[in-house]
Amino acid sequence: MMSDDKRPAKAKAGGRAAAGKNTPAPPPRQQTLKFRTDNLKSSYCNMANVTSTREEVVLNFGVNQNWDQPGAAPGPLEVDVQHRVILSPFAAKRLSDALGQLVRDYEQRYGPLG
Repeated sequence: MMSDDKRPAKAKAGGRAAAGKNTPAPPPRQQTLKFRTDNLKSSYCNMANVTSTREEVVLNFGVNQNWDQPGAAPGPLEVDVQHRVILSPFAAKRLSDALGQLVRDYEQRYGPLG
């Protein structure tokens, strides 16, 4: 049994009436990223060490003052660890991907690294 109901179609989300057609989704909003550098401190590091647990990845950065002295006495080298960055494994993965792309671009431009 068919109804002769002449009521207007109910509005969909967003206030549009159902027209029987698929309407395209609105384009995703572009979000901008702004880096605040008010508290930025730069330093040179020639040594990096990485460790991890299930919950975090720890990056240690420092300076080995004796890295280029072939006549240095044998024994342990002292490294002045200056920075420690602790990341989630997900952030570490994004960093790894970004560094990998950076090295590929560098080697394309300047030739292979050691």
